[in-house]
Amino acid sequence: MSGNMNLVIIDTEYCDYLRKFDCRVPYNKENKDFRPFVGVLFRINDIEYFAPLSSPKPKHLKMKEFIDFIKIDDGNLGIINLNNMIPVTKNNYKVINYKEYDSNVFHDMNYYRMQQKELLWLNRNKNIIISRAYKLYTKYMNNKLPEAIRKRCCDFKLLEEKCDEYNKVLN
Repeated sequence: MSGNMNLVIIDTEYCDYLRKFDCRVPYNKENKDFRPFVGVLFRINDIEYFAPLSSPKPKHLKMKEFIDFIKIDDGNLGIINLNNMIPVTKNNYKVINYKEYDSNVFHDMNYYRMQQKELLWLNRNKNIIISRAYKLYTKYMNNKLPEAIRKRCCDFKLLEEKCDEYNKVLN
């Protein structure tokens, strides 16, 4: 897949809509701050998939990676929650500009710098991330995941249908 990965903000109304059908769809606001999603992980039938990031927590340093999440810089910069990735179209997100600090997006300079580091790591590991996301998606769709992991995942097939419905109304 060509191009760099980006961090994006998913439209809040879109996430709220998807959550009506799948409670695992993450909220895209966390304590008044926007939760960034990493994208584009992969594309299937003109649908892009983005996955939410989780800010670094002490537990991330001790956790073992599984097929459904990836530690960013060994957990020092958080994790990518592949199990909660959602389908989107270009109508549902806005790419975050990291060329300059924007106080409307970043609550402080440390958060801004951390996300710059995350983005650098994500682009250096892009092929691994995309491969893992696609593998999770394929195993989920073919019913080849262990039940415990499957239960943690969003319902990708249902959300693709709801993504299509939502975006038909917008056009």
